Amino acid sequence: MVTLTGQSLCMEQVKRILWENAAVVACGEAMARVADSRRAVEKIVSSQEIVYGITTGFGKFSDVLIAPDDVETLQLNLIRSHACGIGEPFPEEVSRLMLIFRANALLKGLSGVRPVVVERLIDLVNHRIHPVVPQQGSLGASGDLAPLSHLALVLLGEGEAFYQGEKMSGNDALMKAGLEPLVLTAKEGLALINGTQAMTAQGVLNYLHAEQLGFAADGIAALTMEGLKGITDAFEEEIHIARGYPEQTAVAKRIRDYLQNSQLTTRQGELRVQDAYSLRCIPQVHGASWQALGYVKEKLEIEMNAATDNPLIFDGGKKVISGGNFHGQPIAFAMDFLKIAVAEWANISERRIERLVNPQLNDLPPFLSSNPGLESGAMIMQYAAASLVSENKTLAHPASVDSIPSSANQEDHVSMGTIGSRHCAMIIANTTRVLATEWICAMQAADYRGVELLSPRTKKVYELGRTACASIFSDRIFHYDMERTASLIRSLGWNDTFIGLEKNTLMEA
Repeated sequence: MVTLTGQSLCMEQVKRILWENAAVVACGEAMARVADSRRAVEKIVSSQEIVYGITTGFGKFSDVLIAPDDVETLQLNLIRSHACGIGEPFPEEVSRLMLIFRANALLKGLSGVRPVVVERLIDLVNHRIHPVVPQQGSLGASGDLAPLSHLALVLLGEGEAFYQGEKMSGNDALMKAGLEPLVLTAKEGLALINGTQAMTAQGVLNYLHAEQLGFAADGIAALTMEGLKGITDAFEEEIHIARGYPEQTAVAKRIRDYLQNSQLTTRQGELRVQDAYSLRCIPQVHGASWQALGYVKEKLEIEMNAATDNPLIFDGGKKVISGGNFHGQPIAFAMDFLKIAVAEWANISERRIERLVNPQLNDLPPFLSSNPGLESGAMIMQYAAASLVSENKTLAHPASVDSIPSSANQEDHVSMGTIGSRHCAMIIANTTRVLATEWICAMQAADYRGVELLSPRTKKVYELGRTACASIFSDRIFHYDMERTASLIRSLGWNDTFIGLEKNTLMEA
């Protein structure tokens, strides 16, 4: 069980909620803060004070006063009118995280909603009701208005949701789970949709997938080292300590651990003095991407515990401050950085693929073909990988450098963080397929070199890879092999599967 406090949610807890189906509960003290904040809103409404978003319209309509009798209609109109999402829905995992992060933000007790709103968000999580949220249509300030409006619709018994994997109306999903729709009152609609939870939810899922992809990149690169009889001297600890980046040093150690007791690697001067950069600089390039992941994780863990709506209520309602915490710039930058970091894993992987298939760069059969000329082997696998790498370069263009004014120029600078987050997911998918292609080629090279000569750990990488892609003895439809191998990468907890084997395999060796 994971307890939401509004302050302490972390990546490890997110993993438990997503992949171990851990239940979610609200902290009692946090719920007391929510109730205190709500009393402040009710006092503002009853005294008819002029406070943005509580007794006024929204955005450019902030100067329009709202009568007390129209408060509920105002909130309903807000949710319906702002539900302008476009395109395919986010994955259910993203929708699930949006619910969790929105509940967690409200538990800070600064948003003025009733406790029942938080309870219902958590009910949706625990009953596995995931709102259908279109991916496109957010500017990333004033937060993710359109995506979060689609999420809020389900609380009202409107919109659409996935209930236990089946798509249906929001009302049907609530009924099947035995839940009642909410009627929103003052401030609650605005509190639900004024936030960065769509970009943050997709961003967190991106990070979790990228983390495992990084471990996969290291392990697959180690197998490629053996396929190309790579020189291990470049991975010695001293050279990496001399530069000083801990992430670079960690990658070098992982490669050394993978390759321990290999009979296929070489030392400098045995076959050649130096390897090409795509082999020799694995720690430097992969390590730099790991540095970016560290930055991204820090920002995401701050944001998933952040109050990002407007206005915020302080000192029991004595201060109600309109600000801009809904602006997604920190996450926009983080996602753009993550896009570049993951794209570089694909960039250098594709260069290693080229070295595996190009007969001018190795002593293996041309394109790893068992019958060169009559059969093309891995020739077009490299084409496909190159295509994905090129596409990544377009997707990696920073979304955060763009802005466009909205709401009659009241909202005149926006983050485009949700676009960056979506493009990052696309880059991760492309990079997964590039690494899958390298894995296939590295396994085929190992077949030619002698699988029995692999190190104990890379042999395990080889054997697992062969469960998705059999050895290639003649041309076939390689699309299926590439997709199965990519699916294997996505499904693995690579760190737990291979990094955790270190002690056992070294003892066996």
